[in-house]
Amino acid sequence: MGNLTYKNEEQMKATVRALANSESLCRMCHLRLSKEPLPQQNIIAEIITLARSLLFPGFFSDCDVNSFNLEFMIGMQCEKLKAALENQILAGFMLSAGCSTDSDSLRQKSEAMAADFIEQLPELRRTLHTDVQAMYLGDPAAVSYEEVIYCYPAIKAIINHRIAHQLFTQGVPVIPRMISEMAHSETGIDIHPGATIGKHFAIDHGTGVVIGATSIIGDNVKIYQGVTLGAKSFDLDENNNPIKGIPRHPIIGNNVIIYSNATILGRITIGDNAVIGGNIWVTTDVAEGEKLVQAKANNILRIKCDERQI
Repeated sequence: MGNLTYKNEEQMKATVRALANSESLCRMCHLRLSKEPLPQQNIIAEIITLARSLLFPGFFSDCDVNSFNLEFMIGMQCEKLKAALENQILAGFMLSAGCSTDSDSLRQKSEAMAADFIEQLPELRRTLHTDVQAMYLGDPAAVSYEEVIYCYPAIKAIINHRIAHQLFTQGVPVIPRMISEMAHSETGIDIHPGATIGKHFAIDHGTGVVIGATSIIGDNVKIYQGVTLGAKSFDLDENNNPIKGIPRHPIIGNNVIIYSNATILGRITIGDNAVIGGNIWVTTDVAEGEKLVQAKANNILRIKCDERQI
């Protein structure tokens, strides 16, 4: 038993040395010299809940909201949201910038960004109300606005996106992507926080929708499940690494409908009032008012199966 224990101990030490080898890490280790904070998934989840409850009071929190306490409750939630957001933005800067950055300066910057975000909440609410209306009017099965807000996964994903996009445009690191990925996990809808989306945006069903970082979507656009607004290819630098920041996703005009499982790739433009049918692969511009539909097969091969083989 003693020899076996010794052997296991030496084996463990060798494994530890291999794991701690700096060459094997290859920039995959975040060293924290002074207990710098890291963004926390559970706090980001609380931020999302607080923001949702401020944007749609009475739906996403346990608070008993009524006409008498509405302003008081909103004030309390704004204070909680601001404090949590300040700390998480600071943690995001620490993660992105490294440990040598002036933490006092970053804290002041984080506080200002959190305050700026809170200031944008009324405008975010106005935009989200148009999204709820688009979902309700675009779905005959929708019984009420309340049902759309409380039950539809697309609304939860769009709320997260509007929040994440606002933080993204303010230059907040890491946190916007965490918020978008939480919506992805919750709803199956993957919208990069960099995507620009107009008003009256509706996603029907939503599972499997992917919207890339540099996508631009106009007003009154409706898309169905499985739609991808993606990149066709990546420009590479001299070292064959993808060049970051180049617009590579589609531009979708106003009043466009994109049906299920359509794949639209590259920096192409889908004109106003266009209709993209289901299960179509689109890599070239679509003119204003144009309709793309899948061609019907002229010949359908029918094979009669032996019932005993079924």
